[in-house]
Amino acid sequence: MNNYLEKILQGQTINYEAFLKKLPDVLRQRHRELFSTEKTGPNRWRVTVLDEATFEALREQAAAPVSRVDAARKGDSHRHGTEVSFLLVYHHALTGHRPDSVVIAGDSVDIAYTPASRVLVVENERNFYHYRQMLAFTGECLGEPVALKDCDVVLGGGNRITRTADLNWLAGYDEVLCAFDYDAGGLQMFASVRSALGNKACYLQPADWQPWLSRFRKTPDATKRFTKAIMLAEDLGFVSLAQAFRATGKFMEQEMILDE
Repeated sequence: MNNYLEKILQGQTINYEAFLKKLPDVLRQRHRELFSTEKTGPNRWRVTVLDEATFEALREQAAAPVSRVDAARKGDSHRHGTEVSFLLVYHHALTGHRPDSVVIAGDSVDIAYTPASRVLVVENERNFYHYRQMLAFTGECLGEPVALKDCDVVLGGGNRITRTADLNWLAGYDEVLCAFDYDAGGLQMFASVRSALGNKACYLQPADWQPWLSRFRKTPDATKRFTKAIMLAEDLGFVSLAQAFRATGKFMEQEMILDE
């Protein structure tokens, strides 16, 4: 929305029909009172503002919130990431079965142990709890033993690990191993992690997918979602995973790693 409003303000052409779909229902119904348009080409219109007051109010509403509270005032706290993050971690210094925690508040990190050189980020809670099996799977993927003494294990908890503060903290590791679902969501998460961390990020997957094809059981919610997964896999260079998607027509959830 903000991009459309700035282009209107600068006199640039926009796709007006797409812009209308982003307007709140009340304003969409009044759009002819608020704007006049001149078509300049296919799907392109130059827009003139007729109601300056409403336009400024819309710009203020669309502006990126500066805090979680500001986002809540604008009607959706989820438009701004929380300033505080809590991560559960298994590490070599633990004496019991309970995971430790890391508290990240902006640039401040409250941590009570010395991190290893590498970290395994596990998306799913059940897989995180069975971290020994996940470390064994990691070793199989990498072709070398991986143990808790040299690799911390962090609960990613879905998309939360892609928060800026969490990614900044993960950047302190030499290697970030990502155990995410083998689907569009997992690949999109990894794309975000790689975008922030570059070659430090590694998406864990078997060297040969053939023995794993029977574990692809998750039927995609929509064809578009399935197509997106294939495109993401190919864009990320995971050709064999894209082939596994095509061969099975399904996704593999990471719980299947634990299915002996």
